[in-house]
Amino acid sequence: MARIIVVTSGKGGVGKTTSTANLGMALAKLGRSVAVVDADFGLRNLDLLLGLENRIVYTAVEVIAGECRLEQALVKDKRQPNLVLLPAAQNRMKDAVSAEQMKQLVNILAEKYDYILIDSPAGIEQGFQNAIAAAQEGVIVTTPEIAAVRDADRVVGLLEAHNVKRIHLIVNRIRPLMVQANDMMSVQDVREILAIPLLGVVPDDERVIVSTNRGEPLVLSETPSLAGTAYENIARRLEGEKVEFLELNPPQDNFFTRLRRLLTAKIM
Repeated sequence: MARIIVVTSGKGGVGKTTSTANLGMALAKLGRSVAVVDADFGLRNLDLLLGLENRIVYTAVEVIAGECRLEQALVKDKRQPNLVLLPAAQNRMKDAVSAEQMKQLVNILAEKYDYILIDSPAGIEQGFQNAIAAAQEGVIVTTPEIAAVRDADRVVGLLEAHNVKRIHLIVNRIRPLMVQANDMMSVQDVREILAIPLLGVVPDDERVIVSTNRGEPLVLSETPSLAGTAYENIARRLEGEKVEFLELNPPQDNFFTRLRRLLTAKIM
């Protein structure tokens, strides 16, 4: 039976689309058939992050209007044949599709794919309602900032009200040095506020920007990165594996630590 998961947050710019692209690709690498659905009508970006923008002919709007078959709108990834994209229309507003229509589309996909990942737009208006219409599970993506966490808390409540009970958390763009200096919320701080199970922690990584510009998800890169590994581990946890969280604490035994230890020893 397919797992239908909405990737959401409430606040924009926290990494929902990046997470959707990398999770979808990581699950496909594990041998699962995956359909990623861009529910952000008017401002689609999932195709860019997957590097599939030049291959779009039809979108979900044409499928709903009966202008093409669903199979014609699905864009297959040549690098990873287990993954397909259902793109959103860039020239339509979010109210161009109703929640019921979106639900019907997703349920048809669920008959053929192991995972349906729905990339939710920012906010909690019509686009959000469309994205969660068929969802059975939710993945909340947030950065460790109070505004993002507060919005995420609101979305958790909305998902629960919509009878989405299985909700997990991804804390994105964590900076261990800032956490250590008490300049950033810790993962534990975020967990205590949201009170949902932790699915993964993704460190802040400049290679995310590079991968976005190239249309190549981090999990496909030949050069290993902490963020890419984090997404691969999250995919494995979704599969039910018990995977240890990455050790993201900054190294304690740096030059200044050794110098302080040496000076202390001499004084004693």
